[in-house]
Amino acid sequence: MTIKDIAKLCSVSVSTVSRVLNDRPDVSEDVRRKVLSAIKDSNYIPNNSARDLVRTKSDAVGLVVRGVSNPFYTDIIRAIERTITDAGFTMVMQQIGTCDDEVKCGAVMEREKRLQGIVFLGGRFDYTPADLAMLNVPFVCCSYSNRYGTLIEGEYSSVSIADGDTAQQAVEELYRHGHRRIAALISRPDDQSISQLRYEGYVQALESHGIPVDPELVISTGGFGAKDAYRAVQEKMAENVDFTALFAIADSMAIGAMRALMDAGRRIPEDCSVIAIDGLELSAYIEPPLTTLCQPMEEMGRRSAEILLDMVRHKGSHACELLPTTLPDALRGVSSLLLTDLTALDYDALERTLEFLANNSAAVAAQALPGQWNAASGTYTVTDASRAAMQTFFNVSPTEAQASSFKEP
Repeated sequence: MTIKDIAKLCSVSVSTVSRVLNDRPDVSEDVRRKVLSAIKDSNYIPNNSARDLVRTKSDAVGLVVRGVSNPFYTDIIRAIERTITDAGFTMVMQQIGTCDDEVKCGAVMEREKRLQGIVFLGGRFDYTPADLAMLNVPFVCCSYSNRYGTLIEGEYSSVSIADGDTAQQAVEELYRHGHRRIAALISRPDDQSISQLRYEGYVQALESHGIPVDPELVISTGGFGAKDAYRAVQEKMAENVDFTALFAIADSMAIGAMRALMDAGRRIPEDCSVIAIDGLELSAYIEPPLTTLCQPMEEMGRRSAEILLDMVRHKGSHACELLPTTLPDALRGVSSLLLTDLTALDYDALERTLEFLANNSAAVAAQALPGQWNAASGTYTVTDASRAAMQTFFNVSPTEAQASSFKEP
C-alpha cells in the first residue's frame, strides 16, 4: 500500500493525503477523517525518513520494548544490545506502552530506520498472519510466544519459558510443603496473555491432586504492578477469605501482595507462604526474600538476538525455543514454609489419617492419646506411649509416628 493507493481509495489527490499526514490545517475535517480511516484500515505505514533512502545498506537492528516500567526487562535488554553490538550491528530501541501495538511500531521503525530485523520484547500472544503482513524483515518474540494465535511453527521465532509448566511447578512446590488452600494472584484468567498461561498452570497443578479450583482464591488484579497486587490482596483479606499460601504470576505482584499480607497482620512465611515467577534482583533483597522461580534473562536476550542475526545473515531460519527456570537453593523456602512441622511425614499418610479421624471420632476418643498442647507455639506433643498407640491404631510406620509436633495451619 502506497500513498497513491490511499489517494485513489479516498478519491483525493496525493498532495491531499500528504497534507493530512503532515497535519496541515488546509484540509476539511470530513476529508481528514476519511483519509485517516483509510490509513488505519489498510495498515499503511508512511515513510518519514526519506533522507535515509540514500543509504545503500543499513546495519540497524530494532528492539521494541512493550511496557516501559517493567523491571524484568533490564537484564534482557542489556544482553540483546551486547550481542547485537558484538556482531557489528547497531541497536535502535523504541519503548511503548502496554496497550500499544508493537508490530505496527516495528513496521514504522523498519521503514524509517531501514532495519535489518526486529526483536519484540513483550507483546501479544495471539498474532495472525495478517497482523505480521506489514513486516518485511525477520523478527523474534522475546519472553513470549504465539500460544493463542494462528501462526504455525516456521512462520515466527520466539524465546521464552514454558509459562504453564513453570506455574505448575511453583504450585507443586507449595503442595509439597503441605498447602491445600492456595490462592492465585493473576492479572486476568482469560486475557490470552502470560497471566492466562500461568493461571492454567495453577489450575492443572490443583487438578492433578484432586483439588477443585475455588473461585474465592483466584485474585485478579487487572494489571501486573505491585500497586495493583497490593490493592487486590488487601480487598481479598477484608473478605476474610482463608488461604495458607499464595502463588503470584510475577515477582512485582508478589512483592505488592506480601506488603498487603503483612499490613493485615499476616506473617510471611509463618502465616502465609508466597511463591512467584521471574527472579528479579530486587526479590532477593526484600524481607523476607521472595521464593521465586528465576527466568534466565540474560540467556533469553542473547538467544533472541542470535536467532535474529542468523536470519539477517541468511544463516538460519525461524526457531521457537523454551528455556528452563531455576529455583535457587538460597531462595527455596524463604517466603514459603512447610505448612506443618512434619518434615519426616508422608503427607499422603497424614491425609489418610485425617480422613480416618473425621469418620471415626468415637473410636478415636476411646483411644485418647495423652500428650501436651502448647497454645503459644500451636503444637501438640504426644507421649512415647501415645506414639506407640498411633503406630498400632493408625497403621503408620515408625518414621511417621516420630513426627509428633503439629503446627496449626
